[in-house]
Amino acid sequence: MTYTSSTVRVPEVAAVPRHIAIIMDGNGRWATQRRLPRVAGHTRGVDAVRAAVEACARRGVEYLTLFAFSSENWRRPNEEVSFLMRLFVTALEREIGKLHANGIRLRVVGDLERFDDKIRDLIKRAETKTARNTRLTLTIAANYGGRWDIMQAARKLVEQAAAGKPVEVNEDAFAEHLSMAYAPEPDLFIRTGGERRVSNFLLWQLAYTEFYFTDTFWPDFDADALGHAIASYTERERRFGRTSAQLEPQSQNVDSLPC
Repeated sequence: MTYTSSTVRVPEVAAVPRHIAIIMDGNGRWATQRRLPRVAGHTRGVDAVRAAVEACARRGVEYLTLFAFSSENWRRPNEEVSFLMRLFVTALEREIGKLHANGIRLRVVGDLERFDDKIRDLIKRAETKTARNTRLTLTIAANYGGRWDIMQAARKLVEQAAAGKPVEVNEDAFAEHLSMAYAPEPDLFIRTGGERRVSNFLLWQLAYTEFYFTDTFWPDFDADALGHAIASYTERERRFGRTSAQLEPQSQNVDSLPC
């Protein structure tokens, strides 16, 4: 596909976001409030993932990107990290058949070298199985960081130049090497759990994305909550550097055109 940077060309704007990106925050705090172990929140969070995928598919969203595990999450307690890895394996094994049956394509982006062979093999098989599906592209960002993504793209450009291949240094050429070059920039970014920051997620791609923050913890983020986020998005005026007057329908100026 041809990558379109929102700082170079104005993308099309539709009532329904074409691409939604979500930081699924608050699993541990959801569990703590209920005097449950933190891992119980992560388990419940998988149900919320399923609900979000189903709701996006019904609404006609084309791309859904979920921040599942950041490159900084390795700093968490070892037992929690180990549980998250096991949960990732279980989710891949249980959900891939359902995703495929519903026409959903799965992609996983991030530095996957740190995962063990079983996880990498499951990811490869899941991506291959769903590769031809077109209803919705679900991307899971795992061991992902926005700075890592920018650095690995820059490294690929340098390697291309070192190999004697022609290299253009511009936004489009650079963005072709980003891990999500197959997807348009997100229209709507959602973060649950009450935090108001992007936490090293899609740093390049969020330049003109609309932000929506909610105090709702991820396990409680259901189809209705997603609907509220999309409703907020539809009320925004997406100008991309233009004025409000420039957004008026061109048909209003037809009478002023020379015959």
